[in-house]
Amino acid sequence: MSPYSLDDIRHTFSTSTDFNEIFDVFQAALRQGVNDVEPYRLLFWNQSLTPDEIRLFGEKLAAEFENLAYDVYLWLASVFEVTSSSDDNYELALYYYMKASAIRPGEVDPYLDACDCYDPDLNIPPLMALVDFLRRGVDTVPHPEVLYRRLAQLYDLAGDADRSEWCRRKADDQADPPAGEVPPVA
Repeated sequence: MSPYSLDDIRHTFSTSTDFNEIFDVFQAALRQGVNDVEPYRLLFWNQSLTPDEIRLFGEKLAAEFENLAYDVYLWLASVFEVTSSSDDNYELALYYYMKASAIRPGEVDPYLDACDCYDPDLNIPPLMALVDFLRRGVDTVPHPEVLYRRLAQLYDLAGDADRSEWCRRKADDQADPPAGEVPPVA
């Protein structure tokens, strides 16, 4: 089998509606060592693929090229954040933001992006899951003030004025808290 050009790979990923063709080109791209997230982004946005198929490709890509895993997980999260289906993809978005943060725990983007996908009318992803995620993040990011501000907003949404105020004070102090110093769980 002759190798596919990068243009052929991009074209198939963005326009094909045949899963088998997409899968074959994906496998060829991996064999050819296409170690750049850019063409795979087109694959993730292919409207003919189901969420499970997108996950299959993303997980395989992240396993094959570990240096791309963080970006792959952020892209998967953003795809699931803006696509709708009979199942709410917000929980998949949060799942992939968590995977990205596990790879680079000091990066603030996965935490903030996860908060941005919260839908208060539907409570998806679940508010307390976001709170728990951010609480873990304040111990790992170098400058947790922004996470404390977001936690304050989330606690406001939950109706917990005391924890919200505590987080505001922590953010205003501009000091990194000692490990484990987050408001207690009720």
